[in-house]
Amino acid sequence: MLIRECWTSESRLMREVHMFLVALSFAYFAKALSGSYMKSTITQLERRFDIPSYLIGVIDGSFEIGNLLVIAFVSYFGAKLHRPKIIAVGCVLMSIGTFIIALPHFIIRRYEYKTSVPSVDNSTLNPSPCYVSSPTNLSQKEVQAKGCEGDSNLSMWIYVLLGNILRGIGETPVQPLGISYIDDFATEENAALYVGCVQTISVVGPVFGYLLGSLCAKIYVDIGFVKMETITITPADARWVGAWWLGYLIAGVITLLSAIPFWFLPRSLPVSGPQSPEKCTAEQKSFIKDSPLLKHKYPADEHTSFIEMAKDFIPTLRTLLGHPVYLIYLCVTIIQLNSLIGMVTYKPKYIEQHFRQSASKANFLMGVINIPAVALGMFSGGLLMKRLKLNIMGAAKFAFGTSLIGYILSLFFFAMSCENAKIAGVTLSYNSTDTVSYDKHLLSTTCNSNCMCSVSDWDPVCGANGITYVSPCFAGCTSSAGSGKNTVFSNCSCVGVAGNLTATTGQCPHKDDCDRMFPYFLALSVITSFIISLGGTPGYMFLIRCIKPQLKSLALGFHALATRTLAGIPAPIYFGAIIDTTCLKWGQKRCGGIGACRIYNTTAYRIAYLGLTLSLRTLSFIMCIPGFVLLSRQLKEEERNAIHEALTNGGTELEALRKEEFAISNSTDSNTDRETRL
Repeated sequence: MLIRECWTSESRLMREVHMFLVALSFAYFAKALSGSYMKSTITQLERRFDIPSYLIGVIDGSFEIGNLLVIAFVSYFGAKLHRPKIIAVGCVLMSIGTFIIALPHFIIRRYEYKTSVPSVDNSTLNPSPCYVSSPTNLSQKEVQAKGCEGDSNLSMWIYVLLGNILRGIGETPVQPLGISYIDDFATEENAALYVGCVQTISVVGPVFGYLLGSLCAKIYVDIGFVKMETITITPADARWVGAWWLGYLIAGVITLLSAIPFWFLPRSLPVSGPQSPEKCTAEQKSFIKDSPLLKHKYPADEHTSFIEMAKDFIPTLRTLLGHPVYLIYLCVTIIQLNSLIGMVTYKPKYIEQHFRQSASKANFLMGVINIPAVALGMFSGGLLMKRLKLNIMGAAKFAFGTSLIGYILSLFFFAMSCENAKIAGVTLSYNSTDTVSYDKHLLSTTCNSNCMCSVSDWDPVCGANGITYVSPCFAGCTSSAGSGKNTVFSNCSCVGVAGNLTATTGQCPHKDDCDRMFPYFLALSVITSFIISLGGTPGYMFLIRCIKPQLKSLALGFHALATRTLAGIPAPIYFGAIIDTTCLKWGQKRCGGIGACRIYNTTAYRIAYLGLTLSLRTLSFIMCIPGFVLLSRQLKEEERNAIHEALTNGGTELEALRKEEFAISNSTDSNTDRETRL
């Protein structure tokens, strides 16, 4: 009966751990969904608010700024308080922040874009695209902007920034407190598998995030407020903006729902159950005492005053930072996360610009092909760690090996290139004889000299000669027929095809070379993502096991703090700034100033994007060398200390046994003497 009660206690413990695991997995799913959706809307936000990539990097990095504000204190003090309820509060804050991000759509004017294509409503009025007005009048036309004073669109991206900061604050307690809670109350052999499950779910979240981004990118931004028949651009156009706000509303509701289960979970889970130790046998008490469940654990329910915790913070932090292996691991992960965050943030945009895919298709491929490979790799890594029973050194070698193999395979991305789009005056001259570096003065030539065209316009048309022109005006077109997307421009003097001087709306496809190369890019991307993610769970478990149990929560929190400060914040900004240097044609804001980039130099984009990514990973591998040396020394020292402690304990036990034998011997002799006297 007593045996059954003790095992019932263990069963109850595991059941509650599993309940917390499900709740934490849903929270990870929600935060990963909203985070990936943010990355899927990068190009949509650029175009909607007319901002360059580096500013989008600032917005993306603002999430990490929110983490930075509170993560150290949440990780340290939260580990000693009611962790599930703190996680619940964080989920509520994440939800509010997500709703704030969508707010600008409801308070700013409708999206407008420049076009010379007549809408359906004005189909009877087809003015000539070739302006013959004087330069003076044209200059006045360009400078004049109706309603610019008080135009709130210029600063509406600030709401997106603030909402993302609040999302970062809310996300703070989920990872360090959630993982430490599982590691405290799960058995050691199951802890790695549970962490692998949670991280797998956190990678499944982006699948739905990117799919949601793909769906919303197909829907026009002002759907329901404008007649779709009047829209003259398609999702493949550089001016297209999808319904970016819709996904944030959906993600906010899901995040709010994820907070509910944590309000009903206990502060801690008693290892021995409700029964007292006296009710269990000696063998069971010994089992519970020596159970691997208690190894690497730290009591989370110690009732310590806030002042005492505050006094202990600085010495504890000093002890943590004095750990050489932890410091090396921290530096390596910071560098690798710089590479990873920069690469993932702008990968959909890379697919759009380099392989000339729509934003919807780029997000769909990220969600359906790339992210599942990462999820499978994370789960397989946790499973392999359990099956192979990897120790600290084994986990470190496994993570290093998978990262190195993925790095070698990534070098082949340099060979997967596409030619620049053929755009007259931007990537090649009007006579198509040589490639040029873009200069606004090169847009005007003999064939369009009679037209007073605006160099700030981006309204591409595809000539019958297969070359794209910046606008119908720069193509020298003097008339047009039709309306909307079916407009055909005629008498285009720059097209130069005998008997066919026409042009149609939109850029020329020129995707033959990209269509052949794109499947190979996707296949290699899936393989490298899977191999690199195999080392994710072993690397994370290495972080937990390389330090003392009482430093675990602080180590996780400080690791998150450092990576967000030195990787999450700067990486999107400087990646975006470098990408901006490859822009060939900038858009123009409604009230003046540079807006979003319309076309990039494909070759320069590839070299900058891939070169920066792989350079950072090269540096991280170099830093791994002293890390392995220090880890080997630490393990040898711990082994020597364990042997010394065992010998010391053995000698103490032997001395106690001798004393006991001596006492028994004396007692026997005394009894013998007494019997003899009797």
